[in-house]
Amino acid sequence: MKRLALIFALLAAPAFAQSDPTETARVAMEELEAASEALQSAERSSDRVKALTQTVQAYESGLAALREGLRQARVREAAIQGVFEAESERLARLLGVLQSIEAAPEPHLLLHPEGPIGTARTGMILSEVTPGLNREAQRLRAALQEVALLRALQESAVGTLEEGLRGAQEARTALSQAISNRTDLPKRFIADEDAMANLVATADTLESFASGLMSATVEDTSISIAQPDFTEARGTLELPVLGRVVRAVNEADSAGVRRPGWVIATRPLTLVTLPWPATIRYLGPLLDYGLVAVVEPGEDYLMVLAGLGELYGEVGDVLPGGAAIGLMDGPDAQDDQAVLISNPSASGAEASESLYLELRHEGEPVDPAQWFAVTVD
Repeated sequence: MKRLALIFALLAAPAFAQSDPTETARVAMEELEAASEALQSAERSSDRVKALTQTVQAYESGLAALREGLRQARVREAAIQGVFEAESERLARLLGVLQSIEAAPEPHLLLHPEGPIGTARTGMILSEVTPGLNREAQRLRAALQEVALLRALQESAVGTLEEGLRGAQEARTALSQAISNRTDLPKRFIADEDAMANLVATADTLESFASGLMSATVEDTSISIAQPDFTEARGTLELPVLGRVVRAVNEADSAGVRRPGWVIATRPLTLVTLPWPATIRYLGPLLDYGLVAVVEPGEDYLMVLAGLGELYGEVGDVLPGGAAIGLMDGPDAQDDQAVLISNPSASGAEASESLYLELRHEGEPVDPAQWFAVTVD
């Protein structure tokens, strides 16, 4: 009895109660509904690109919260099921005792083979045991009700997740179209296509590419654009993608390769945005980095975002902070839903894409940890 009570107490401990899966999932559902409404409003917005960017981000954060709520719900259900399996024999005895007490005629409960003394002793024991049995029965009933609630939550959440995925895809498609139709962006540079192609073909390292990048563009001196001082952003920048840093500066990967930047794990097709206003210096494939965006957030600074699946904009465009620069790689639109909804109980396995972020000052790499308000494990 004490052991069973201890296990139920552990399940109700702060370690399990600190993050309520039902509340997490409910909040996420509200976020997805708000994102759906924002998508409709974005269709009528004068600044559709900005509105749609915010809508995609709302869907991504809502879907992430909902997946986390589902993961917590399944973990919690598994914990309760584990208790039932580990204590199946004891629970069976408990149920048997409760049923026998309930089914036995009251006169039989008052008699004992050893006579009045045995009956008195039995009465004293039952008076002590019965409240304990009732408490355990109540805990068991509460656990069973919680399992039923968690299962109902998961069933309803999956439907919301499917709708959210469709909405996210619609928002991504609308955003791509809106960006392609955008004509009001200021332009600071005009690319020399021949020089840029030659630079890409001859660059053997990211460092050599970055050092030669400035000469591959021609400045349009007729345009003067005021931008905030990038040095003021030190320690305040947010990650350009919804994810987490999994490899710090000069930390070796599985192949032993070390790079002077961050590797950020994220989900397929996640939106990539600029953490600070910047001018696009390069967009396209580069070495073994995949699709790369190189932007200039401040004088003598370059930010490299590598590993994307789709790029937005043109060289020379001046983008505001928070503007979309591309999407992570991922499946085709028709397969998007199947991939993103798979295995909602997992957490790290879903972050199958990697964004490489590198920051350079006067051609030399600097540690992003000095600039981003992110804790690296």
